[in-house]
Amino acid sequence: MEVNQYLEMFIEESKEHLQSCSDNLLELEKNPDDLAIVNEIFRSAHTLKGMSATMGYEDLADLTHKMENVLDAIRNEKIHVTPEILDVVFESVDHLEEMVMDIASGGDGKRNVSETVAKLKRIESGETAGITNDAPASVAAAALSEVAATAVSETSPNLEYDDFEKTIILQSTEQGFNAFEISVALRDDCLLKAARVYMVFDILEKNGDVVKSSPTVDKLEEEQFDQQFQVAFISKNSAEELQSKIMKVSEVDTVTVIPLSKEFFIQSTTEETVKPVSETQVIVAPKTTESNNQKSQVTAKNSHAASKTIRVSIERLDILMNLFEELVIDRGRLQSIATEVNHSELNETVERMSRTMGDLQNIVLTMRMIPIDTVFNRFPKMVRTLSRDLKKKINLEILGAETELDRTVIDEIGDPLVHLIRNSVDHGIESPEVRRAKGKPEEGNVVLRAYHSGNYVFIEIEDDGAGINREKVLSKAISKGIITKEAALSLSDKQINELILASGFSTADVVSDISGRGVGLDVVKTTIESLGGNISIESTENVGSIFSIQLPLTLTIISVMLVEIEQEIYAIPLSSIIETSIIKNSDILNAHNQKVIDFRGKVVPLIFLEEIFEVPRKEQRVDEYHSVVIVRKGEKLAGLVVDSFIGQQEIVLKSLGNYLTNIFAISGATILGNGKVALIIDCNALMK
Repeated sequence: MEVNQYLEMFIEESKEHLQSCSDNLLELEKNPDDLAIVNEIFRSAHTLKGMSATMGYEDLADLTHKMENVLDAIRNEKIHVTPEILDVVFESVDHLEEMVMDIASGGDGKRNVSETVAKLKRIESGETAGITNDAPASVAAAALSEVAATAVSETSPNLEYDDFEKTIILQSTEQGFNAFEISVALRDDCLLKAARVYMVFDILEKNGDVVKSSPTVDKLEEEQFDQQFQVAFISKNSAEELQSKIMKVSEVDTVTVIPLSKEFFIQSTTEETVKPVSETQVIVAPKTTESNNQKSQVTAKNSHAASKTIRVSIERLDILMNLFEELVIDRGRLQSIATEVNHSELNETVERMSRTMGDLQNIVLTMRMIPIDTVFNRFPKMVRTLSRDLKKKINLEILGAETELDRTVIDEIGDPLVHLIRNSVDHGIESPEVRRAKGKPEEGNVVLRAYHSGNYVFIEIEDDGAGINREKVLSKAISKGIITKEAALSLSDKQINELILASGFSTADVVSDISGRGVGLDVVKTTIESLGGNISIESTENVGSIFSIQLPLTLTIISVMLVEIEQEIYAIPLSSIIETSIIKNSDILNAHNQKVIDFRGKVVPLIFLEEIFEVPRKEQRVDEYHSVVIVRKGEKLAGLVVDSFIGQQEIVLKSLGNYLTNIFAISGATILGNGKVALIIDCNALMK
């Protein structure tokens, strides 16, 4: 086996353990005397350390070990939790996250963490406020405080040995080696048991020789065992050293070490081997202790219920999605053929297949849905750090973290949300002194919420801060040349608010790393619109602001209206369409050199797609009527003029590839049932 084949699992599990550390550290800050929380953090750190050491990432394991020492001192009440100590532990977690991300991107996970290590050592040595006793125990002592006492057993082994195996063990003991029978039990909820077995064997092979195993290695690799396996092992190491090394492997529940004596193998081979577990065996159970001072012996546990979930790599889901997209294209082709042939049985079969594919589509899309919590969970720690840097008091409330989004959207939405939350913390929430002067509580509130509505997910960032200063925004926009003084007079409050989304706009008097960095929020707006979404802002000065993001549930299979211009077919996403209409030439008016229509009391500009896309005409057309698709982007409306409507259809959004990038107002293409390619119109780009 290669370690690399477990790299993906290592990265995912490391992220989970680090997230658990972050979440529990935030809870610990609220409840500094709750040692149960410290134990949870210690367990996550302990598991991460073992995984890192097994995978060969020594820098990662070493920093985790240093952090683990501080946590051990806290849970043994040698030091008390203070915000300053937690700052250093949070700093350690940040470094660990960076190291894991480096490994995920193909790096070696190395990082200069000497300053953080020095801080951790100072905490150990009692140079930080809050120390009430001696420095925490050493790494070995920390491990021993976590496990039950070790003793040598005279119990007979569990395995049965043939003459050849007995000879090997006898000769090894005569040459000064130690022989052991090691029984390893994995946790009941252990996933990928074969990976854990490999990690155990990797440790054993570096410290001695395996004589035999039960079940056999082949069966262990194929996971043909329950939770426990035994190994006959020869080594120069002691029982205590071996049990300590094996317990570093995550999801190992207990380790039982039985010394194999020379006398046992001299006894008659007909004597029945004794199988019960002795009370004097080496039993290690660090992951099931109930408290620091109360250790309980762990025995084998029976799993009463099989796991209801499995881990599936994202790459496999992407392949499944691609295959299904091809099916959608073939379904369109089959429907087209069935319509032409008009055979009753063929039509019935196609209808049944369409219904089945509809159900399959729902399942495939659901499999790709991920709770938005995977993005939201990074923000509590971020807000804590920012509030301390800015000397502000901020409470972050997260609602609707269970709301699900397609993975393709999840991957892209993280950075815009980081920018918006930083903006709320930096520009929105005032300092405690200013809030007191305004009659507000010293602690500001930022609410991050997500919820479903129709085929969309809405994400809102709300704060009770200073709001948007109308005069300051207008002044900055005019000075930057974004709008004229004349145009500024006719803007509504909502339009003024959204000026902060303009390129290069920033009201910050001093450019900082907290938010903006002189770039403004235009990057956020561009990213959200590239996902087929939009952003709007509501703000009341000295009351607060709400940034609302609307996103489609999925980006790959979308419903569109197919339209025709000359002999070319275009697809307009239904999510952008309000309605379709037929207008007369006499309905078209002119305003500021722009053709417009009166649509339900609103002046709506017309966009002639044949001009935008330069569609060649065989002959000049003079039509009395025009087909118009009314589309919306936020509060803006526009009428897209086409030759005719073809109808609604579900299509698969395909990229134009690396050679056709930045095509104006085209977001991709699709293959229709008749084999033709239709370009998909980006309505947001047309309405800038």
